[in-house]
Amino acid sequence: MRDSHELNVARQAARAGGDVLSRCFGRGASVRSKSASVDLVTDADVDAEKAIVDVIRRACPDHAVLAEESLAETSEAEHLWIVDPLDGTTNYAHGIPHFAVSVAFYRQGVPECGVVWNPIRDDLFEAQRGAGALRNGESVQVASNTQLDEALVGVGFYYDRGAMMEATLAAVADLFRQNIHGIRRFGTASLDLCHVGSGYYGAFFEYELSPWDFAAGRLFVEEAGGKVSTCAGEPLPVEKTHLLATNGALHDSVLEIVRRHLP
Repeated sequence: MRDSHELNVARQAARAGGDVLSRCFGRGASVRSKSASVDLVTDADVDAEKAIVDVIRRACPDHAVLAEESLAETSEAEHLWIVDPLDGTTNYAHGIPHFAVSVAFYRQGVPECGVVWNPIRDDLFEAQRGAGALRNGESVQVASNTQLDEALVGVGFYYDRGAMMEATLAAVADLFRQNIHGIRRFGTASLDLCHVGSGYYGAFFEYELSPWDFAAGRLFVEEAGGKVSTCAGEPLPVEKTHLLATNGALHDSVLEIVRRHLP
């Protein structure tokens, strides 16, 4: 299958945003807080978003854009771009080279293509509906694990440090009781999802994510042969929600645990 026009635009947009992040990385980025004291934003977020949206507007002027930092156009638009200019802001602000740009295109609420790029490591993840998932141009698939005691599990923590954190820790404790190989928490949900699709994790879950956190990564998991749902086992909406992504074979086993502790 040939790359769609939208995939080419997503790729160009992600590159434009990532170039901004690369130039600013490690130079003492100006950091501010959002609604919570640990929910950070940098000037690089805002500048990268502008670069990304400029590419999309030039190529698709009649499409809507839902972006983390400044644009809150309707998620119900027929042609919708969902953008996270900097996923992993806390890592970025602390000089940790584990962050990404995420750009996805949805048609009538269905993900059609998505790109996740870590510009520092030049790690490019791409997916197009019906065409599989690629990491740096090579086809990837989810892990073949069928038992939890064969799997590594990724987890994310939202900025809430009360009941939601306690629920996440309780779910992690139950997963450890299943003798999983370990838990990984790297702080960049878009890349965590790509790591499920690439076969590194058997599963990943987080109890609160926004659409820009998962819009591209969920398609990557699905096109790599995995399964994505809410932590209640329902179809994923294009709105803030909880999320479970797995290789498919482990979905029911992990779902039983994360649903039990869902706050």
